Amino acid sequence: MQTAEIHRRWLDFFAQRGHTVVPSASLVSDDPSLLFTVAGMVPFVPYLTGLVPSPFPRATSVQKCIRTLDIEEVGKTPRHGTFFQMCGNFSFGDYFKEQAITFAWDLLTMSEDDGGLGFSPDDLWVTVYEDDDEARQIWRRVAGLPEERIQGLGKDTNYWSTGQPGPAGPCSEIFFDRGPAYGIDGGPATDDDRYVEIWNLVFMQYLRGEGTGKADFEILGDLPKKNIDTGMGLERVAFLKQGVENMYEIDQVRPVLDRAAELAGKNYGAVHDDDVRLRVIADHVRSALMLMSDGVTPSNEGRGYILRRLMRRTVRAMRLLGVDRPTFPELFTVSRDAMKAAYPEVGNDFARISQLAYAEEETFLRTLVAGTGILDTAVANTQRAGKKELAGDTAFLLHDTYGFPIDLTLEMAEEAGLTVDRTAFDSLMADQRSRAKADAKAKKTALADLSVYSAFRSHGETVFTGYTELETESSILGLIVDGASVTKATEGQVAEVILGATALYAESGGQDADAGTIVGPGYELDVLDVQKPVKGLISHKVLVRSGEVGVGSPATSLVDRDYRRGARQAHSGTHIIHAALRQVLGSNAHQSGSYNKAGYLRLDFSWNQALSPETRTEIEEISNNAIRQNFEVTTREMPLAEARALGAMALFGEKYGDTVRVVDIDGAWSRELCAGTHVISSSEIGMINLVSESSVGSTNRRVESLVGLEAFRDLAVERTIVSQLSGNLKTPREQLPEKIADLMANLKAAEKRIAAFEARAVLDKVPALLESSARHGAFTVVSQDAGSLSSADDLRLLVTTVRERLGSDPAVVALAARAGEKPVVIVATNQAARDAGANAGALAKTASGVLGGGGGGKPDLAQGGGTDVEAIPAALRAVTSAIAG
Repeated sequence: MQTAEIHRRWLDFFAQRGHTVVPSASLVSDDPSLLFTVAGMVPFVPYLTGLVPSPFPRATSVQKCIRTLDIEEVGKTPRHGTFFQMCGNFSFGDYFKEQAITFAWDLLTMSEDDGGLGFSPDDLWVTVYEDDDEARQIWRRVAGLPEERIQGLGKDTNYWSTGQPGPAGPCSEIFFDRGPAYGIDGGPATDDDRYVEIWNLVFMQYLRGEGTGKADFEILGDLPKKNIDTGMGLERVAFLKQGVENMYEIDQVRPVLDRAAELAGKNYGAVHDDDVRLRVIADHVRSALMLMSDGVTPSNEGRGYILRRLMRRTVRAMRLLGVDRPTFPELFTVSRDAMKAAYPEVGNDFARISQLAYAEEETFLRTLVAGTGILDTAVANTQRAGKKELAGDTAFLLHDTYGFPIDLTLEMAEEAGLTVDRTAFDSLMADQRSRAKADAKAKKTALADLSVYSAFRSHGETVFTGYTELETESSILGLIVDGASVTKATEGQVAEVILGATALYAESGGQDADAGTIVGPGYELDVLDVQKPVKGLISHKVLVRSGEVGVGSPATSLVDRDYRRGARQAHSGTHIIHAALRQVLGSNAHQSGSYNKAGYLRLDFSWNQALSPETRTEIEEISNNAIRQNFEVTTREMPLAEARALGAMALFGEKYGDTVRVVDIDGAWSRELCAGTHVISSSEIGMINLVSESSVGSTNRRVESLVGLEAFRDLAVERTIVSQLSGNLKTPREQLPEKIADLMANLKAAEKRIAAFEARAVLDKVPALLESSARHGAFTVVSQDAGSLSSADDLRLLVTTVRERLGSDPAVVALAARAGEKPVVIVATNQAARDAGANAGALAKTASGVLGGGGGGKPDLAQGGGTDVEAIPAALRAVTSAIAG
């Protein structure tokens, strides 16, 4: 049975039993504490916790998930994968244990001809929470399972909670017995790979209190509404139904594995280590494909870093299989073909995805070349020092700065006869992870506890009126101060205000929040920010400027008209620049992010090279022509499917409901899904002035623009500057570039002549310095104050010239000078001096200590400095003493 068929049967089964089919949410999670959607329940958490009223009593989905916590286990076990699909059915206060268990058993054991999955009841085991006698009895009654195949387990495995006070409840899990060839008897309690967990049923029925760990918490009582959350692993069921050994061999993954083996000239199943690498490749290519289809792009932080890591681990695994050339064009194409039946978007958007993937592979292959050079140098230095172990900080530098995988470092070090100090490397990695976790924890705790909003959200969604009006009368539904609900807020306090209706736009879709005020009887509030903390609820962060505001008070939201005008200009300007980019660069130039506020916009788009000045000018001209032609800007609401059929563009990573708002500029010339505020006609934008174009990663570019009056003001400033230059240089405006180029050429020539003169002046000091040389033990030493010089480079030239003139006998040159009002000392040794034990680095460090600074370098040439110019004589004496003794 194909994976897509299991997917279809799941949805059909539950749809026929009254469940609303909910399409998979994006892999990019709405939850600010999560980078990705890590479980099938994540999109439903607001409904399961009661934060947001559920729009349906029961639902089902097949949710795309990414989980990389166990990335090192990928390829080594039959069930660990970074991308997986979780089949779920959910009840929000509707049915409970008996119906959930019945549904699960019926779907698993119903014959394939009748639409089921056709598992034999004799192959299935279940576990329940050890104190959940109700679930045990239901399993015996519904499934007829014997007592020995219903195993009771403890809280650590069969009890669910979020890890903090809130909903909790026992679990029941269903396992498939693969038979004695795969392990020992004894059922799932043995924790043996013979028993594969395929379905987990969570019965949310209790409210838990404070506690630590998975089991150490108190149950406070029953929930007012009992919920069901179940999840069946699609890949696990697929490998069992397809009769293969693991999830890497199912129809959606195996084709990539086979192509990788073919490219590497390997036989899958012949060598264990090669098999693990092939499974890693198959898993990671699919995960990267699905992440990019949801708008994630490779970068050095956040989601982009995870994607980059997956892709680089793939390149590394191919290299360890003996393939050094680019392989993504073949591997990603195969993965697309395997996945597009279930997810057509990977085929429709493959041109963009492949451009990102191929560019990332080429970049990393170049990185490997650079990293190999650095590693070769480190290996040579280690061998020259007579050591057998490469320093851990070198391995960490390669990993952290250059993206050079530690496994590759280990392999190449081993080829050179060296080991790597893994203890030091692992310690540095642990420190880095600790810093990252601390940062993530700080960010997470900085967010308000969302449960405070649930009571307000239960009254319904906040009505946004700002599309058609800038002033709306309503009332205060709630006030929040320091994360807690209060009844009033007084002058000088900062609070959050929840209104029944508002004209103020909440930050979303790249558009910043409106500026404005909220007023009512006896109070005035300055609006500092407007956000959507939970779906459907708008919260206004305010400063109470005067009076006292209380819950239930009448309130009028007032939008700053000038700010809104600028915001509308900027948002519509963003759409126009996006359309112009695609007109000039092609459809692969797809928006990947944006931000706009009154007078300013920035737009990120998928592109892997800088725009030429001519291209920038063309985009700017097309944009301003669109403004000049006074295109009509229209907005309309329609079903999402209809909007997509019309060709409306969606922003990757953005979440859309069943009904969407479509913004057209000149009909289909620019047609995008957008909830922002816009002008009525393009001429209202006034002007677009592209002021910047830059890189935001190897596969993304960013343009920034001023809009409307701000664009005019910027151009007016430039006009003033040009006018001043024209007057000062007595040159017509059109001849300024040539005039400035001539001046720059003359300046460079003058600087070159001055530098030559200064170099001659420096070298004129050489004879006197040679005459000052003195014998100290086995060494000829020149140790002098060279006075004031332009730079340390001049002092270095002087030191190396004196060293060359001293001949082949052991010689040390230590010169100090004042450069930029600070002391500098440079020490040089010749080969004979180094053979006799002199070390320039150590001597420079000695001098720097006297000067109040630091320094060091190589044994032949080193530099130091400090802050105390008056200490130069003492520093030189210290060097002489160190040489003598």
